[in-house]
Amino acid sequence: MFSIIEAAGWPIWLLLIASVIGMALIIERLWYLRRNRIVPKGLLEEVIRVYREDKVNEETIERLEKDSPLGIILAAAVRHAGVSREEMRNAIEETGRGVAHQLERFLTTIGTIATLSPLMGLFGTVVGMIEIFGSQTSAGANPVQLAHGISIALYNTGFGLLIAMPTLLFYRHFRALVDSFLVEMEMQAARLVEVVHTHHFMEV
Repeated sequence: MFSIIEAAGWPIWLLLIASVIGMALIIERLWYLRRNRIVPKGLLEEVIRVYREDKVNEETIERLEKDSPLGIILAAAVRHAGVSREEMRNAIEETGRGVAHQLERFLTTIGTIATLSPLMGLFGTVVGMIEIFGSQTSAGANPVQLAHGISIALYNTGFGLLIAMPTLLFYRHFRALVDSFLVEMEMQAARLVEVVHTHHFMEV
């Protein structure tokens, strides 16, 4: 492995740093963006049951907020249960923006690494080409320097693409996953709004 890094020259270190950062962020997002952690199954039904039984208090809301991102949104809905439907929806939307920012954390960095890696590989290719041209002398090409320049160009191009392809796939996957979570949370929050206002109308 070290011989490959040595043959690829100093530009490979930029790609190695990018690959380590990208891998760490991908692992973190894989761990964080789990369905049972973001939108726990049965949470909405439990909140509806507690609300209908009039067991909602500040402690219940705080516990719900610590449960999951979906819990944060449902807690905002329950906390504003006494206001109008429109005000309740506005409160949910405002909370939802914060939750969306939390879910999208590091995605921009992952996307940047996916986009930048081929360019970094191209930079290494340029460095290799400079090395190749530098091997040309009046007496002819220096074979050792020529071979080193070719290895720099090829290794950096290949490694840049090797980083970019899986990173881009994970970025697209995370982007779609976050979008699906946000839609699902929005639908569950809308259902809770209807339950709250139907319950309030029946009481009146």
